[in-house]
Amino acid sequence: MKKLLVSALEPSANLHLKPILEHIKNYELSGIFDPKFGRPFLNSDEFSVMGFSDVFSKIIKAKKAIKKMALLSLETDHVLLIDSPAFNLPLAKEIRKINKNVPITWYILPKVWAWRKGRAKKVEKYCTNLASIFPFEDRFFTRSIYVGNPLLDEIKKQKKSLDKSGKIVFMPGSRKSEIKALIDIFKQTAKILNKKSIIVIPKHFNEDEIKSLYGNLDGFAISRDTYESLYEAEFAYICSGTATLEAALIGVPFVLCYKAKKFDFFIAKKFVKLKHVGLANIIFDFYNEPPLHTELLQQDVSVQNLLEEYEQMDEESFFKRSQKLKEILKHGSSKIVAKLVYN
Repeated sequence: MKKLLVSALEPSANLHLKPILEHIKNYELSGIFDPKFGRPFLNSDEFSVMGFSDVFSKIIKAKKAIKKMALLSLETDHVLLIDSPAFNLPLAKEIRKINKNVPITWYILPKVWAWRKGRAKKVEKYCTNLASIFPFEDRFFTRSIYVGNPLLDEIKKQKKSLDKSGKIVFMPGSRKSEIKALIDIFKQTAKILNKKSIIVIPKHFNEDEIKSLYGNLDGFAISRDTYESLYEAEFAYICSGTATLEAALIGVPFVLCYKAKKFDFFIAKKFVKLKHVGLANIIFDFYNEPPLHTELLQQDVSVQNLLEEYEQMDEESFFKRSQKLKEILKHGSSKIVAKLVYN
């Protein structure tokens, strides 16, 4: 039986872990992950930070967890780190202090192409396998392996052609600050469009949080299923994030909308040296392709601009170029990562 030590702190990391485990037989899991996969040393939920007052206690907990995880590596055959460089990089370093030989696979590499390029050398120093989910990352890591993209494993339905379903999807984000910045503009836009409006609400919000963050949602159908909603939609308005790449791969035309506090946006512009913020556009940038979709940022996020994007969208061009994106990413990643971990 293979003993695997896993560090999966984020909900997305646990989502990506699931199909990997489906390709592995006879394994024993330890570490940090969702309890639905077994008996973790720590539940990944314990690292969700809800506010600044909670940060300090999480730092103390993280340091203790790193020490414990390093000791657990002495009893395991393979270590799998998924994303979360703020935790997993110190963890990899600590493991190597006491365990020189255990293989370490890092899956979903730090986004050194956006900022903090120095992390690339550190990851290569401590890790055996560097499992990349974007094919351009070999420009930043000397020995990364492109394993495919996890979204191509997880998205089960992709549009074969365009349709006019009359359904418009609104996705104001998964963070409270994002939702508060976009929700009123989305409501006004939906009212003027007068279509069947669907708002996608993240599964981790309870009823009280929904009332507090979203307010009155009369006129919206509420969905908790991102992929199904995007598949059924003819158009979408989406806050920046992984959802933009999901929409692009599903094949629904959309516009990216993002508003942040002026200071936060200034800091991001100063340190993140990219032409675009949407993942599909970033991928196309690295292949000298024009952007796939419009990005409305800061003061450009207005009801008028959102309506104009819907009216002016060249759906045929978008759909054709979304197929190009699939060609670049090629295939899902879980099967190859499972081989790296198990072999």
